Amino acid sequence: MNLTKKALVFTLFLVTQFTFAQYTEVINSNRPGVSKSAFSVGTNVLQFEVGPYIIKEEHTPLNYDVSGFGADFTARYGLFFEQLELNIEGIYQNDTYTDNRSTISFEESRSNFKQFAIGAKYLVFDPYKNSEEKDKPNLYSYHANRGFKWSSMIPAVAVYAGVNIDSKDNPYTAPGIEGISPKVMIATQNNFSGGWVLVTNLVKDRIGTDFSDFQYIITLTHSFSPQWVIFGETQGIQSDFYADNLFRFGGGYLWSKDFQLDTAVTFNSKDTPSVFGVNFGMSYRFDFHVDKEIDNGTSRADADKRKPKNKKDKKKRTDDFDDNGNL
Repeated sequence: MNLTKKALVFTLFLVTQFTFAQYTEVINSNRPGVSKSAFSVGTNVLQFEVGPYIIKEEHTPLNYDVSGFGADFTARYGLFFEQLELNIEGIYQNDTYTDNRSTISFEESRSNFKQFAIGAKYLVFDPYKNSEEKDKPNLYSYHANRGFKWSSMIPAVAVYAGVNIDSKDNPYTAPGIEGISPKVMIATQNNFSGGWVLVTNLVKDRIGTDFSDFQYIITLTHSFSPQWVIFGETQGIQSDFYADNLFRFGGGYLWSKDFQLDTAVTFNSKDTPSVFGVNFGMSYRFDFHVDKEIDNGTSRADADKRKPKNKKDKKKRTDDFDDNGNL
């Protein structure tokens, strides 16, 4: 990689670190992990994120196991404002449920959406919006540039509101869950020095149903080069139908400014049921973003407006000045 290319890649990396509220030159994906960033993809950006996976579950007390595959997917679009994002997300799974409680095992093939939701996310607070001046590097102190900044403890905050759409007799949802139900979320994001990012999601799902659940997701990401990122994540789920604590570890690779690859493993620490999964994901964006022009009165059109429209106006302007050029 030549020096020019290295400089370009490093510049793109810095852009993603310090201009999250605005459109970024490289893709801004929620992957790897399942948490949602506080920041949007940018206006007129259409982005797809998908992650095929394999899953294995074993429930020791109830003596059953599940094995199969699926895919989680998200479509994101930035509309009207830099802070606003519309999205569609879901998880589709196809598996075999095996009941081992009798001498002869019973197998059942299942397939359906574990989740399907449509919603919108809006960035309500961005502590990095006007931080260009205070984040300028100190040319005389290496340690000052590498030091911890207390301002990074203030997170960006976004809110999400959407609706779940659940089909009748879905094997992956609680009994009686069907139709439309609300979903809300608060997402926070801290961008620390050294390429560390902390994302937290607090989710209230299927509000108003008999089995509404609460989830928290905490993701810590570290980019140790312009192309490579690693992450660790914990997800807690609590409801009367299902409760769990899931852990994920993995990494991502920036293939190009519009294309990202990632992989992760998921597991838990219990046997009711035990969970183990492996996924391979990708994110791609269609970039139709156009920067808004800032009118500071110096454009050619503005200059033309200030010119005298005829000779009479030009003479009048000239007569208004004295011999020293003052009005």
